[in-house]
Amino acid sequence: MGLFGAKCLFLLWYCPAMVCGMEVYTAAVYEHKSVLNPWPKIRPTRREALRHMKENLDLYRSQVYEAGKQGAKIIVFPEDGLYGFDLTRDSIFPYLEPIPDPAVITWNPCLCPSTVNNTEVLYQLSCMAKNSSMYLIANMGERQTCDHSDLWCPPDGRYQFNTDVVFNAEGFLIAKYRKQNLYFEDAFNTPKVVEHVIFNTPFAGIFGIFTCFDVLFYEPAVSLIENYGVKQIVFPTAWMNQLPLLTAVEFQQAFATAFGINLLAANQHHTEWNMTGSGIYTPSVSHYHYDMESSKGKLLVAEVPVITHSKVHSLEQPKAEFPEGYIYIKPSAAEWQGRRVKMNQIQPSSSAVVSQVDGPIDVFHALMLYDNYTFVLVSGLEGNLEVCSNTLCCHLVYQCSHRTSNLYALGAFDGLHTVHGTYYLQVCALVKCAGSSIDSCGQGTTTASDVFDFKLWGNFTTHHIFTEILTADVKLHHADSKEWVNNNFYMTKQGMSEGLLIAALYGRWYKRD
Repeated sequence: MGLFGAKCLFLLWYCPAMVCGMEVYTAAVYEHKSVLNPWPKIRPTRREALRHMKENLDLYRSQVYEAGKQGAKIIVFPEDGLYGFDLTRDSIFPYLEPIPDPAVITWNPCLCPSTVNNTEVLYQLSCMAKNSSMYLIANMGERQTCDHSDLWCPPDGRYQFNTDVVFNAEGFLIAKYRKQNLYFEDAFNTPKVVEHVIFNTPFAGIFGIFTCFDVLFYEPAVSLIENYGVKQIVFPTAWMNQLPLLTAVEFQQAFATAFGINLLAANQHHTEWNMTGSGIYTPSVSHYHYDMESSKGKLLVAEVPVITHSKVHSLEQPKAEFPEGYIYIKPSAAEWQGRRVKMNQIQPSSSAVVSQVDGPIDVFHALMLYDNYTFVLVSGLEGNLEVCSNTLCCHLVYQCSHRTSNLYALGAFDGLHTVHGTYYLQVCALVKCAGSSIDSCGQGTTTASDVFDFKLWGNFTTHHIFTEILTADVKLHHADSKEWVNNNFYMTKQGMSEGLLIAALYGRWYKRD
């Protein structure tokens, strides 16, 4: 009885849109293996830069053609797809183009290429959109001269931006977005103000846009959804996978599910950089691609149900009773005192406590993505565990239909992440340890054979919680249920046949960044 009554191209689907009577459109994303500059630190001439970008533009053109044959109305290409990575502020300059503000000038580069000089790439992208009658989103470098009377103007007299451009089906430049949250991108400047960019389409209404690292922050990603009611997002990215919590497809699906949106995500494909993972996500369906073996790019095309624009999306906690099967054990004051004494003897910090209802207490600390998690081992075929970090207490009730000698642990982290970005997290995670020692818990692995049914919950302070379930070979799963109950957020899952890598409630407390 249950608790509650490598190389992948996956589809999670329960009801085809047309069968369900919903209005749909066909979307495409391209996971692109970009042609790289072998000498990224050396500044090329403009002609050399154009020759390099043409190799990538030719690949784009072929994918637009293929997507068009399958009826796509919109296609998304990844971040840095035209020139690659590791360029300096100086060496990237010949790749950059001046991009006018579509709110100020109405311009079709394919029809009027001479309106703005030195815009050969914009011309090529515009013509792809026009010739295919398709909305096209691409990422490229932008330059903008500035006067030294501008206190923010860089010493070289120009701004350089990581910019997404949007063309409509007639080839008009209708929107541009400049990335706000740069990820070690010394070649680019951060815009002075956060840009909230929205564009309209005749086939699906309003879309929003942001880039890669932006997705982890309130501005502009969450703000677009909560303050502007955007329900469909295009997302160019160059995402380096970080198991166990931050693989590209894992967080892409979690983001779409949490906010009830459509997300069109296009990643780079460079396994040497740990880059793969693109998808077309709806709140309940995921078409995605994850492939660490192939050296080729991948075009994904799928039907997407139209989600209409709404004013507000709220993640506020509803009031509810305890769900059936919810286990809550309130220790007495004496039990709490005894428990804390024992914890202080084991762990270095009194800010983290742990209890284990079934069996002896076995608490330890280990790093997961550079954060110091408090863990308790998961043992036996069933159990009821609790582990705490600062104000966050995480609970797990589980049963296993298949167990091996592999280590699993329940971890909690409530604190400020400070490596490769600064942002506040509250996380509850059931993880498979990468090895046979406890210090491997929190390290990435893609192999697993232990099968769990589980209920995972925590007393989160933040309302922004992303649910993640990964099984062997980085396969995605949706939770059976997820909701707030009496100030706890919980999710359940049962009936999986594959080994569990991780089940996590990944909370972002934006106000404490």
